[in-house]
Amino acid sequence: MDLRGVIGAPALARRRIRVWAVGLAAVLTYLTIQAVWPGVRLVPSVGSDLAPGTVMAVFLMALACEYVDSTLGMGYGTTLTPLLLLLGFAPLQVVPCVLLSEFVTGLSAAILHHRDGNVDLLRDREARSTASSLCLLSAAGAVIAVAFAIRIPKVVLTAVIGSMIVTVGIITLATAKRRLRYRRGHIIALGTIAAFNKGLSGGGYGPLVTSGQVVSGLAPKKAVAVTSLAESVTCIIGLTAYLVAGKSVDWALALPLTVGAMFSVPVATLTVKRIPERAFRLSVGLITCALGALSLAKLL
Repeated sequence: MDLRGVIGAPALARRRIRVWAVGLAAVLTYLTIQAVWPGVRLVPSVGSDLAPGTVMAVFLMALACEYVDSTLGMGYGTTLTPLLLLLGFAPLQVVPCVLLSEFVTGLSAAILHHRDGNVDLLRDREARSTASSLCLLSAAGAVIAVAFAIRIPKVVLTAVIGSMIVTVGIITLATAKRRLRYRRGHIIALGTIAAFNKGLSGGGYGPLVTSGQVVSGLAPKKAVAVTSLAESVTCIIGLTAYLVAGKSVDWALALPLTVGAMFSVPVATLTVKRIPERAFRLSVGLITCALGALSLAKLL
């Protein structure tokens, strides 16, 4: 047995965390300087000019939300989109930027999940088949969503999606101690609905797809990794559809969103590697129920 990989793994993880901490400290130092002395420009402005305090808030929110998303497979768009709306950004300003940032971070998270051993996307036929199905569904769901983004009654859609998320979360908790048989048909149905919702609102994909995979029999850690890959495909297709429809990306918002979200990925995949599977499954169920309840609460 070759122990070099086993022995070297903790050292590589510590090195990754050290590099991550130094990079994060450098970015936070820069953002703090900009917030305290807004007249000092260390780098050129990009797109519309945001207040330095707003840039820091967007960066930190993206960092926190994407850490949860890359760890549990859900929570970035569902949580971040309403927070950005509360900051005063317009919906059609927010959604393309969220889609862009999640494309980058989802693809990065999938690669690191594979690298850290949370899933084997090359050799695991079950995980590969699930990822392929969800990616194909993403194309149809995201494009249809953008086409109907203005016409569909969003209150009705939010109520339906929120109810489904809560239901799947409850099922995940109820079956936490059971090893379920893999059911590809369930994944296909939930994936189509989730992709449609993602293209429409920028959120709601992860809670349905991650918990739906778990309920359908896929191991929780695999489900999170597969969701990251499938969501990145959904996002780039949805973003392309928005651009073809004549919408644009606000780079002043997209840049801190993407950078903040990217900083969470290296530590999130290490977190997944260390969480026991049963605790992980319970966490997925609880967060799914909470996000579904949040979606329904926004209607009141």
